[in-house]
Amino acid sequence: MRWVWRWPRKCWRRSSTGPDTVVDHHTYVFLGDGCLMEGISHEACSLAGTLGLGKLIAFYDDNGISIDGEVEGWFTDDTPGRFEAYGWQVIADVDGHDPAAIEAAIARAGQETARPTLICCKTIIGFGAPTKQGQEICHGSPLGDAEIAAARAALGWTAPPFEIPAPIRAQWDARARGAAAEAAWRQRLAAYRASHPELAAELERRWHGELPAAFAPAAEAYIRQCQEKGESPATRKASQNCLDAYGPLLPELIGGSADLAGSNNTIWKGSQSIAADAAGGNYIHYGVREFAMAAIGNGIALYGGFIHYSATFLVFVDYCRNALRMAALMKQRHIFVLTHDSIGLGEDGPTHQPVEHLASLRATPNVDTWRPCDAVETAVAWRAAIARQAGPSALILTRQNLPHQPRSADQVDAIARGGYVLRDCAGTPELILIATGSEVQLAVAAAEQLAAAGRKVRLVSMPCCERFDAQPAEYREAVLPRAVRARLAVEAAQGDGWYKYVGLDGAVIGMTSFGASAPADALMTHFGFTVANVVATAEALLG
Repeated sequence: MRWVWRWPRKCWRRSSTGPDTVVDHHTYVFLGDGCLMEGISHEACSLAGTLGLGKLIAFYDDNGISIDGEVEGWFTDDTPGRFEAYGWQVIADVDGHDPAAIEAAIARAGQETARPTLICCKTIIGFGAPTKQGQEICHGSPLGDAEIAAARAALGWTAPPFEIPAPIRAQWDARARGAAAEAAWRQRLAAYRASHPELAAELERRWHGELPAAFAPAAEAYIRQCQEKGESPATRKASQNCLDAYGPLLPELIGGSADLAGSNNTIWKGSQSIAADAAGGNYIHYGVREFAMAAIGNGIALYGGFIHYSATFLVFVDYCRNALRMAALMKQRHIFVLTHDSIGLGEDGPTHQPVEHLASLRATPNVDTWRPCDAVETAVAWRAAIARQAGPSALILTRQNLPHQPRSADQVDAIARGGYVLRDCAGTPELILIATGSEVQLAVAAAEQLAAAGRKVRLVSMPCCERFDAQPAEYREAVLPRAVRARLAVEAAQGDGWYKYVGLDGAVIGMTSFGASAPADALMTHFGFTVANVVATAEALLG
């Protein structure tokens, strides 16, 4: 897509040896009837037309068949009309079995610069199989020996199985052309290095997924600064502050929100919106297109050279769940900024109050799920997500303000390990409290009250379970010693996952139902997220 092909201005200079001679190509998509039934096709293709992605060319394999049979019973869209309404160039009625017709359509599509192109290729599924072509049986079932023999005869194919005749092999052998094209490209890259060495180095750094040398020390200094300032914003606002601090160091940072930019706080001071006539920006207004946003972010990550963040409310992560799962499956660096993280939303009600979503994210392999308790943990979470190349990260952030937590320098360092001792007692604790996000302040107040009553309590902040689980056994034992069996986890979300830390002898204060519509404080009291309930539950464990 256009923002992928055109590198931001720090890597861009129009000349005969500029990056436009090094990165200059089209993106081709192959899709069928089933693909166009999927809702994401409407989301993505609508946005592509709005942004005028002239180098996007899609081939529509229109064979009228899906697994259940002829699609006329469930798919009668005017597909060319639909794409024309999106603002695409549509090349209709192309014979999908005629190479010359397809080549002519591609040439015509390549001349269009202001609109993406849909090439509608009419085809017959199972073409050449005399008794099965045009039927759903060709979709996923073997033709069978008799039909294969009949198809070979109908197509005039006499070569033995798995043998490509020499004339066809020679015609399709692109090794020499490919080697020549690569050599020419390497010459252009060398010329670009010679004429613009700094820009070329920056381009190659980004190709390799490396962070700028200045990022690590600057991020460390910013985290220390957050600890010193001791500010108490909502973590969604702390996240925006992180973007203001880290963004100027990262020309590769690009992202957007699904129509919630002001609520997700994802527009930072250096944000420049991308539009059809402004392709050099770094912020995409996705509209209400959560699934397309997440899928596009995956594509940008796979392409390379960018770090993409996708933002919406945590409860709406369901709408982009498949794309998030694919990011995890492919181990792509994709940052999900998910705000409004609990029943703390209050009057928005249970439709907007996420309950099961944290458990779902934590159950997904390769996802680092961060739920920070204050601005310092938020800054560490953003740094970790930016640096991580082995999979996506989910930043779970509050709408409500959260108090700053005092820490030593060693405790600040320990945040990156996913779980650490935030408050401790002398000697071996009787009880371990574990909390995340907005419930850490609750656990702190409960720990203080228990300590005043003579109880020896340790409080563990666990912003990222995945990072904690990856630590050496000796570190995990130092934080959660096995000998201390009285353990209580507190989180305003579905709580079953916490039993792996508290064990059968421990307890969890979590959500066991959906939320409700009421002021946030009233909801926290109603669902048991109070100091009194934490203390009472702890005393019961100790008793």
